[in-house]
Amino acid sequence: MILQNHYKGDKVKLNETSQAELGKSILHKNIFPKFYLLCISSQAQYVVSDFRLKVFCSVANHLSFTKAAGELFVTQPAVTKHIHELEQQYGTRLFERKGNSVFLTPAGELLKKYANQILQLYQEAAFELGTLQSKHSGKLRLGASTTIGQYLIAPLLAKYYEKFPQVELSLLNGNTEMIENAILSHTIDLGVVEGRKHHSGIKYVDFMDDELVAVVHVKSKLAHLDELTLDELTHIPLVLRERGSGTLEVIEGALKEHNLKLSSLQIVMHLGGTESIKSFLEHSNCMAFLSIKSIQKELNMGQLKLIKVKDLVLMRKFWLIHLQGQPEPMSESFMRFAFREYTKK
Repeated sequence: MILQNHYKGDKVKLNETSQAELGKSILHKNIFPKFYLLCISSQAQYVVSDFRLKVFCSVANHLSFTKAAGELFVTQPAVTKHIHELEQQYGTRLFERKGNSVFLTPAGELLKKYANQILQLYQEAAFELGTLQSKHSGKLRLGASTTIGQYLIAPLLAKYYEKFPQVELSLLNGNTEMIENAILSHTIDLGVVEGRKHHSGIKYVDFMDDELVAVVHVKSKLAHLDELTLDELTHIPLVLRERGSGTLEVIEGALKEHNLKLSSLQIVMHLGGTESIKSFLEHSNCMAFLSIKSIQKELNMGQLKLIKVKDLVLMRKFWLIHLQGQPEPMSESFMRFAFREYTKK
């Protein structure tokens, strides 16, 4: 530990005994007023700076001071204070307000890029250090909605098992509604779902983005189409996912923005899985909306064709979910591993 004179700038090294005595003096408010503890102040500065970066990233991601405050469990004035101090530190504005909206400045965009990288490195370091300090064994009960379970989670589980063979993994598959209910009933510890947030008792952590696309089989009579209007879409026979699925919910929400309902469409059938829908398309003249992540093989093999639906945007989130509050250590470890793996891509 180093002690510095406030006026002269002299530095004196303290041994462990002196540090302990000095600590007692601090606790009893009996410390020399002319000195600063450089190591304590610098460490505190790093901790504060780290949290300011988290605050900044939260505001930058949500473009909302209110949502950032809710996510970080701090007050909105505290968020505003941290952002103001960051702006003072870098000597430039990071956000602009226009009415009720918040936008990143060019400086803010640049800082967001590096801040995300810095926080990701912190996560990686914490994860690696954690694996050195524990045997990392136990049970982890996972759940995944259908699309994620089939096309996303399996490679991740394989890598996780390779690194942590002592962990006993189990996976429950079902639609988004089923997985959320499994979290609420304590049937599983951690879930990965698609679509929108539904329950206040569940914590939703943004995992990755996904896009739903309109597809037909190349042998279909619809394969000559390249683009459709929304009006033309209402005359196309469709096969869609079942009620309770995140996929159907996203489609329903996107249609609603154009004053359309599912009942406006010509739905031939609802099926309970992506593979069933792909098989159905192969033997019918129907169209479907599927995750772009679920049809890469068929697109590469020339079996399916994408059809653009003008003005229909079908973006959605994949969420890691657990009960509100701090996740269990094993769940938190898996979440860190998942973020680490998919950040590499």
